[in-house]
Amino acid sequence: MRTRSRRTALVVTAALAAPLVVCAVLAPFRDDVANTNVALVLVLVVVGAAATGRRTAGIGAALSSGVWFDFFLTEPYHQLTITDRTDVETTVLLLLVGVSVTEIALWGRREQARSSRRVGFLAGFVSSARLVAAADTPPSVLITHVQRQIVEALDIDECRFDTATGGAHPRLHADGSVTSGGSLVDVERDGLPTGDRIELLIEHAGTVHGRFLLDATTRVRRPDVDQRVIAVTLAQLVGAALATPRSGDRRT
Repeated sequence: MRTRSRRTALVVTAALAAPLVVCAVLAPFRDDVANTNVALVLVLVVVGAAATGRRTAGIGAALSSGVWFDFFLTEPYHQLTITDRTDVETTVLLLLVGVSVTEIALWGRREQARSSRRVGFLAGFVSSARLVAAADTPPSVLITHVQRQIVEALDIDECRFDTATGGAHPRLHADGSVTSGGSLVDVERDGLPTGDRIELLIEHAGTVHGRFLLDATTRVRRPDVDQRVIAVTLAQLVGAALATPRSGDRRT
């Protein structure tokens, strides 16, 4: 955690310093280089900062670009004052484009990360389905495998198999919704319940064959509905396997 904080501090510092360096280097050539071209160079700097995936770096680079563009490249020079209307417009546009580019870059990284997670979930689901299809797979092996997949899908602390068929715990339902004390939980806003384990029933053809107890108590998790439905589907695969006579060891 400390290493990550140091890395973030270094990235943000570099993002703030880069526009200063660029403007200082280009200042001697301000009579030969149009300010609009300098602004485009600074936008590239902001894009590079935003590409790190840190909003503070991207927005910091955008603000720093506006300040040093004003200081070095607009009249009166070496003052944070702009007298030319065109330079005012360029500075404002630089800031707006910089912030917009930062948000677009972060959105792209989030979508890429979400896509990668879904590919991983699909791979885990396929591997679980193969275990179910293999008649010689012991139920304990399948259960252990699915527990790992559910932990990864929901980003929770632990998933434990239990032979009970329901209790007074919060529950993750087949449609991906979560209830606690009879009330619907807004997982996207409030996260999964942290005060108790969450039960996910293992069902097949209307029969309950046990449950998974999900532990998300150490910090707030907000898995989206797709992630929650994946966890439910994995539990249903286990239910189908437990409903079918199989060779191997007993349920664990």
